[in-house]
Amino acid sequence: MISEVRWAVVATVCFLAGLGVDLLGGPAWPLYLACYLAGGWAPLLDGLRALREKTLDVDLLMVVAAIGAAAIGQVFDGGLLIVIFATSGALEAVATRRTANSVRDLVSGDELASSAEVGDVLLVRPGERIGADGEVVEGTSEVDQASITGEPLPVPKTAGDEVFAGTLNGTGALRVRVTRAAQDTVIARIVSMVEEASATKARTQLFIEKVEQWYSVGVVAATLALFFVPLAFGAALQPTLLRAMTFMIVASPCAVVLATMPPLLSAIANAGRHGVLVKSAVVMERLGTATRVAFDKTGTLTEGAPRVVEADDEVLRLAAAAEYGSEHPLGRAIVAAARERGLEVPAAQGFAAIPGVGVRAEVEGRQVRVGRGPTVYVDDVEVGRIVLTDRLREDAPAAVAALAEFEPVLLTGDGEEAAHKIAAEVGIADVRAELFPQDKVTAVRELGERVLLVGDGINDAPALAAAHVGVAVGRVDLALETADAVVVRDELTAIPAVIRLARRARRMVSANLVLAAACIAGLVLWDLLGDLPLPLGVAGHEGSTALVALNGLRLLRKSAWR
Repeated sequence: MISEVRWAVVATVCFLAGLGVDLLGGPAWPLYLACYLAGGWAPLLDGLRALREKTLDVDLLMVVAAIGAAAIGQVFDGGLLIVIFATSGALEAVATRRTANSVRDLVSGDELASSAEVGDVLLVRPGERIGADGEVVEGTSEVDQASITGEPLPVPKTAGDEVFAGTLNGTGALRVRVTRAAQDTVIARIVSMVEEASATKARTQLFIEKVEQWYSVGVVAATLALFFVPLAFGAALQPTLLRAMTFMIVASPCAVVLATMPPLLSAIANAGRHGVLVKSAVVMERLGTATRVAFDKTGTLTEGAPRVVEADDEVLRLAAAAEYGSEHPLGRAIVAAARERGLEVPAAQGFAAIPGVGVRAEVEGRQVRVGRGPTVYVDDVEVGRIVLTDRLREDAPAAVAALAEFEPVLLTGDGEEAAHKIAAEVGIADVRAELFPQDKVTAVRELGERVLLVGDGINDAPALAAAHVGVAVGRVDLALETADAVVVRDELTAIPAVIRLARRARRMVSANLVLAAACIAGLVLWDLLGDLPLPLGVAGHEGSTALVALNGLRLLRKSAWR
């Protein structure tokens, strides 16, 4: 059981028992004292720690108000305040735990083989979870890897294929050579990332916390004034102190402080369940403020798996030798095409890749360079070109159409002809072609301050960093390091969905702030201009606090994503 829930239950039981004894005419003070201790020790300790750091915590205000009520004989009212305050804290803790669990559901599974070391070979039997990231060295099976890639159907695996920790093996047995240590697996990095996201605070929250300090000091000053000024004019002690304590309770900004994070964290959890990992509450907040959207082409709007459709054998042979050490999709396509034709690819030396330019290597004593186009040069003399094509993602037109209000832009290093062809197919009118990586950064900045860039997380890293929000699609292991958010599943339609969710979270934050401020204002005016009973003030204050926290949890529902 969560600690806050346990102490809230103890405080409530003691309070109810004390009430029963009190009604029967017995000595109830030991039970009320136990209620105060059970429900008040943790917030009192937290408040004193904050005070030592010269910070006035609202928890301390609540405990002081309860003790003040008891000091003037309102032991029942003080106990009720403790119970409601402890219950509210327990609800907040449950809400936070539920959000964290929802986030971790994305990567839930059996315990992984954390003791496996790189190079070990694991036997994965049918129906077992794969214990580490690795490469299949023997066996044939199908693997359910929806928890990592979101693919709805099991993926066939055989020797040479990559598998991920936490995914579920199918009907065949596999021998897997471990390629990553436990702490470096894709699943471990996802868990780490979502935990960091839950620990961050949005800018709205940081602003509220700054205001909270001055506000809390103002509440204390106003409380003292409400107590000492009437006494100076001859007011009775008990009703004056009770009014001041009630004011301190209802004016405390608990609900305002909780207005921001529950909606944003719930949105992070919901997006995670649908294959979009948002790295922080700040990012979720920014997603809701984006005004323009820019797309990379290769690997983003297209499948990123180009194939050679035209090339001279000798040109292809030399290009494949130079590209052999390249990780770029075009390089892999050239090498694959040479193998398919049965060409003998010679060994290369001095391989060098220049982002946005191409690759260079020494092949058979000659300098071979594969540039943009791709055009092949031998000793700086053009010898031919290789023609490749790349297939459009099936959901790209629908995703672009859903983002029409953001006036989508295509940013690509491809030539004008290829860029405009893809843009026409997906419905993008604004095209910026033949861009080097640094040119993409410039283009992103020219589009405005709130640009959301969608890229593949590899060559687009500088532009992703420069954008208001960088969203990576595909190749999870690399994308986790380079973007603010990652579309784990190859679904571009998840991008407009997560933007809608972020906007809804921002609206909910605004609604929570208005609700919290209205409750505080109404209760304060009632106390100052009328006669607000302490139990009612406590119920109103803590009720509004719990309400805004629970309201944020509505974004955990599946309907919030749709």
